[in-house]
Amino acid sequence: MRVYNGEGREREASPSPPGKLEDRVMAKAEISTTIKRPVEDVFAVLSNPENSPKWSSASLESKTTSAGPIGVGTRTRSVGKLLGRRIESESEMTEFEPNRKFAAQSKSGPFPFQSSVTFERIEGGTRVNVTIEGEPGGFFKLAEPLMVRMVKRQFQGDLDNLKDLMEANAL
Repeated sequence: MRVYNGEGREREASPSPPGKLEDRVMAKAEISTTIKRPVEDVFAVLSNPENSPKWSSASLESKTTSAGPIGVGTRTRSVGKLLGRRIESESEMTEFEPNRKFAAQSKSGPFPFQSSVTFERIEGGTRVNVTIEGEPGGFFKLAEPLMVRMVKRQFQGDLDNLKDLMEANAL
């Protein structure tokens, strides 16, 4: 169960071992869009981390570093830009349900984060919902309230770009 404070931040209400990402106070952003393409097409593009630089302004490069098909345990090394700062991180896919959901969690980088993307088949297309949670540190901690708004705006713009590219059959 999640508990929210008055600043839009949340923490895990149930006790869990200290140091676990789920137990920390988190900044959270939720975004969504509807793409006029079949769920299979949308899932195929979004679940492959190497596609991120094709549609996301936050992603400069993304490389799968583990062997085998994409699924739970797939590891990715990414270079991106957030609030004008270069960020390098590694993440691991923690959930993978084809055409329904995938989730990932950071394994290294400037701050812990986890993301979840769900897909819903709707009339004429696919509804995509993205949740990003993180624990900002250093520079990002100081700018947290502003950062949450800017990250949400940036990621919504990227999701809108993905929508445009997919509906134009460019991806």
